[in-house]
Amino acid sequence: MTDPVLARRARIRSAVRWGQRIGYGCFLAALILFVIGAAAGFSPGVTAAITALLVVGSLVLAPAIVFHYGIRAAEREEREQGHG
Repeated sequence: MTDPVLARRARIRSAVRWGQRIGYGCFLAALILFVIGAAAGFSPGVTAAITALLVVGSLVLAPAIVFHYGIRAAEREEREQGHG
């Protein structure tokens, strides 16, 4: 029988991985656009895209990081109590 807590933790871990990929991907895309903008000139579209990527990246990455540390703390606590 599958432990529902471990199953839920696995689903959260999967969502965290996706959140980290998307968040860091947005930051990378913003950095690339910034370099392009610095070289070619910052048009309003490039500036808006950089800003949007930074906002989306922050909104996605912040909770992913918090949940990542939460999962690690729960697993560490289980190990210390001898449950895992």
